Amino acid sequence: MRYFFLIFLLAILPQFYLKAQDPIGLPQVSSYSSLEYKGGTQNWGIAQDRNGILYFANNEGLLTYNGAYWKIYPTPNKTIIRSVKIDVDGKIYIGGQDEIGYFSPNEYGVLTYHSLKYLIPTKDRQFADVWDIVFNGKEIYFRTVNKIIRFNANKVDVYPTPIAWVYMGKVEHRVYAQEINIGLKVFNAGKWDVICNDKRIISGNVTSVLPYNGDTLLITTLNDGLFLLIGKELINKKTAEDKIFYNDRINGAIQINKDLYALGTTSSGLLIINRKGSLIRQFSYTEGLYNSNIRNILLDQHQNLWLGLDDGISFIAFNSAIKHIYPDRKKQVSSYASRIFDDRLYVGTSNGVFSAPINTKQEDLSNSQSQFSEVVNTKGQTWGLAEINKHLLLANEDGTSVIDGNNAKQLYKGLGTWLFSPIAKGNSNVIAGTYTGLQYISYKDNEFSNRGTIAALNEPLRFMAVDEKLNCIWASHPYRGIFKIDLSPDKQKMIKTTLLTQKDGLPFTLYNYVFKVKNRIVAATADGIYEYDSAKKKFKPSQFFRPIFKKLSIQYLNEDPDGNIWFVTTKKVGVVDFNKTRNSSFTIVEFPELTSKIVAGFENIYPYNDRNIFIGANKGLIHIDYRKYAANIFKPNVLLGQIRIAGKTDSVFFGGYFTGERRAKQKLSFEYNSLHFEYASTLFEQKENIEFSYKLQGYDDDWSVWSSKSEKDYTNLAHGKYVFWVKARNNLGNESKSISYAFTISPAWYRSNVAYVFYFVLFIYMLYLLIKVQEKEHKKQQDNLRQKHQLEIERNEQQITKLQKKQLEADVEFKNKELATTTMHLVQRGKLLSKIGDELLPLVQETTSKDTANDLKKVIRLLNEAKKLDNDWEQFSIHFDHVHANFLSNLKEKYPNLSPSDLKLCAYLKLNLSSKEISQLLNITPRAVEVSRYRLRKKLNLKPEVNLFDFLLNTSPKST
Repeated sequence: MRYFFLIFLLAILPQFYLKAQDPIGLPQVSSYSSLEYKGGTQNWGIAQDRNGILYFANNEGLLTYNGAYWKIYPTPNKTIIRSVKIDVDGKIYIGGQDEIGYFSPNEYGVLTYHSLKYLIPTKDRQFADVWDIVFNGKEIYFRTVNKIIRFNANKVDVYPTPIAWVYMGKVEHRVYAQEINIGLKVFNAGKWDVICNDKRIISGNVTSVLPYNGDTLLITTLNDGLFLLIGKELINKKTAEDKIFYNDRINGAIQINKDLYALGTTSSGLLIINRKGSLIRQFSYTEGLYNSNIRNILLDQHQNLWLGLDDGISFIAFNSAIKHIYPDRKKQVSSYASRIFDDRLYVGTSNGVFSAPINTKQEDLSNSQSQFSEVVNTKGQTWGLAEINKHLLLANEDGTSVIDGNNAKQLYKGLGTWLFSPIAKGNSNVIAGTYTGLQYISYKDNEFSNRGTIAALNEPLRFMAVDEKLNCIWASHPYRGIFKIDLSPDKQKMIKTTLLTQKDGLPFTLYNYVFKVKNRIVAATADGIYEYDSAKKKFKPSQFFRPIFKKLSIQYLNEDPDGNIWFVTTKKVGVVDFNKTRNSSFTIVEFPELTSKIVAGFENIYPYNDRNIFIGANKGLIHIDYRKYAANIFKPNVLLGQIRIAGKTDSVFFGGYFTGERRAKQKLSFEYNSLHFEYASTLFEQKENIEFSYKLQGYDDDWSVWSSKSEKDYTNLAHGKYVFWVKARNNLGNESKSISYAFTISPAWYRSNVAYVFYFVLFIYMLYLLIKVQEKEHKKQQDNLRQKHQLEIERNEQQITKLQKKQLEADVEFKNKELATTTMHLVQRGKLLSKIGDELLPLVQETTSKDTANDLKKVIRLLNEAKKLDNDWEQFSIHFDHVHANFLSNLKEKYPNLSPSDLKLCAYLKLNLSSKEISQLLNITPRAVEVSRYRLRKKLNLKPEVNLFDFLLNTSPKST
């Protein structure tokens, strides 16, 4: 049991010793688990390209990180990748289990794997893991356990070993390798020459060969510690940490700078040593590493460290200007105050005061290698530390103490104290703000003594400032207002106390804080900075500070030795730098890294000098090397990551890697008009400070507002040419160069050139059809008009014809009336003549005179002859034919056998005369008329059922 206990002590004591040597300031350590980067747990190698993108040889493939996005690229055979290296052309060479090749971007900017295994002679294509890759000019070396494969242009050489190659690396332009049982070799003129066959190398396992001094090399071994190789002579490098090296394993090492080396171990984490072998810094699980087994180390472009762990990945902002100081690392309590006094750093925490000796002659005090110890008699909540009269005063919940070295002597107790302030320049007496008002502390003969209450307000006064001009003390309570305490001329008594609130010019009664900066008494309010106007006895906005802070709500102000003003607003820390100016008399620098890390409501900033700013934090104390931070020699860069088609699987349009021509003429189908853009910056140590602005030329008019968001979506873009621009900046206002990607969205098929040609042809055709339709319609309208005109003419003609017909009918009727009248006249005349003849005939018989009788007979004869004259008939027939369209002529022509008597009968019948009337006209009996009718029917060939009158009345002779 005792034996195992001794072994345990040997294991932990060196680590404890190492911890004791650490600097008090711990740089930012960020760790990433396999759940975050979605890859395998183990990471065997790390590389970085010229753009800052990181590549990890991971159990599941090639893992990449661009500052915002992780991505894994497996090899075709899904092998574990054991090594990764990037050549000057940007090709990413990897070595895995039975696989050698490289990744390079394809035409779409997506990393694609190219195997080189086919170039190896067939008999040597079987091998195990490739553990190391080395570039030397145009030569590429791959180390497996049983062979080293060298590619030189198109030539491939294989160097097998009967046992094992256990290491390969390069220093300057020489490639070194260790062969078990033979020693350390160097490649020279196509062969491996032994450079060191010392038995300690032959039996050991080299893990790195590094530059040391001139031709001297530093060699690390797996179990045997460190050696120096001078020529061919091997010298054991003794260090104070040899026990650790001998009890742990050194997996590998890199050179950080001329004086520092980083060693990755199996269980002790990362060790930073100097050239002398002294431990400068140790990083392990306690300091924030995800795992203490370091597989690989990379010093990135900004001199920060990346660690490939046995489980996860860690980043150490080794070159960062911000560090954390933990007085009590086990508890990591909050800090409320800090002060450097007598070459010691004092930190007031929620559980007492801790101090550590420091070397104030060095510039960055966080690099002081020291240990904190608790100051005796300071248990409890600390509120303030102040150096007054070359003494360090402590304000805590129990009262006031004077600290001397690592001990504290209480001045008074039972009266919780917040802060101290000299009562005036040249006056060594002190005013203390307490839980119940102001306390007067006198200083005489190098001793402090409590003189009692100067202003018993029974109010906790956490903020206080002495105004020598007005001979008063300003004190504030966040929930009451601001107190103006007028003093007696000897400044030992209170004359008057006035409470100033919103009615006295303050924007609000609540949340007002009093500070003295730039020799001004100011009130920090929720509406900016206010100053007191003694003439008007009111507060008003400060003319000096209003242009700086505007209406910003300020909770804390403190002026540093250079005149810069440090401030806290809504859990954010910043500084108004009056020296680092650009276009104005001041520059505001914010620290996004510290957001929400400070103690809200009890903010404290102690600006010792521009290299050492101490800020109270929720966990420990934050240290800022402001000069280094402000110099910020690394401007942010910006990288365009993947461009994906939104809503589509396997939709990577651009993989994030530009090829030679930058693919400025990429085209997308119109259906893929919704795109997702990713972008990032590889300024890893300022990750929280980076903001991006973007613009899609062809869509956006102006650049977007700055935002920490590293992606942007555009949906339903119209067809056309676009250029996506993005740029980055940090909180110091340093802007990166903008980067762009041009692409074109093709129009939809219905908006293509072919479609437009078709539309044009269709338009012409439709125009042609329209013209034709119009012509047809016009013609139709003309035809309709013509028809209407014709109809109108016909209608008019019909009207005319109708009128003519009516006229003719009227004429016919008139003629018929005339004929009828004439006929009746003839009939009457015949009757009259017949009657006269009948009357004269008896006279002839009765007369006795022969002469008279002869005369009468002569008259009767004349009358009879008058009745038989045809002159009247001829006139009648002519007139009848004129009225009845040559009826008699046509009838005679049609029926030539008709006699004149028949024609007369036809005419009289057409005039609808009775048989009696016809008999008188024809001078025949009615019986003779009927006989004449019968004969006429025969001559006309009329059937018995046909009425003679109807035939003559309705039938034209020509149509018969």
